[in-house]
Amino acid sequence: MYSILLVLHSYWRWMVLLSLVYGIYRGVRGFSGSVPFTKFDNLLRHTTATIAHVQLILGYLLYFNSPLVSYFRSHYTEASKNATVQFFGLTHVLLMTVAIVLITIGSSAAKRQPTDQAKFRTMTIWFALALLVIFAAIPWPFSPLANRPYFRPF
Repeated sequence: MYSILLVLHSYWRWMVLLSLVYGIYRGVRGFSGSVPFTKFDNLLRHTTATIAHVQLILGYLLYFNSPLVSYFRSHYTEASKNATVQFFGLTHVLLMTVAIVLITIGSSAAKRQPTDQAKFRTMTIWFALALLVIFAAIPWPFSPLANRPYFRPF
C-alpha cells in the first residue's frame, strides 16, 4: 500500500501544481482586465481546492504509513539530526498543510467576494501564496533538504 500511495502522491502533485498555476493565470487575467468571473472560473476555483484536498488526504495516508516518518516519530531526537528524515517527518507535512489551508481560504473567500474583480484578486493572491509554500516544500531533485525524482516509476 505504501508504494502505491507514494506513486499516487508523487503524480498527483502535478495536478495540484497545474491547477494552481492555471488558476493564478486566470486570476491575473481576470483582475487586470475587465473580465467577468464566469462559471468556468468558479469551477476552476472549486476544482483546484478539491485537487489540493485529495493531495492532502493522499499525503496524510502516506505520512501515517511511511517507515521514514515512523522512525522520525519514535526516535525524534536522533532522527531530527538527519535533514531528510526531519524534512519528511515535520517540515513537508507542516508546510503542505499550511499550503492547503491557504488554498481553502482563498477559494472560500473568493466565492464570497461581491465583485468579479475582487473574486479574481482574492483567488490569485491566496493561490499564489499557497504555490510559493508548495514550491518550498516539494522535495525537488535539486533540493538540499530532501530530494526525490520528478516522476516515480510505477
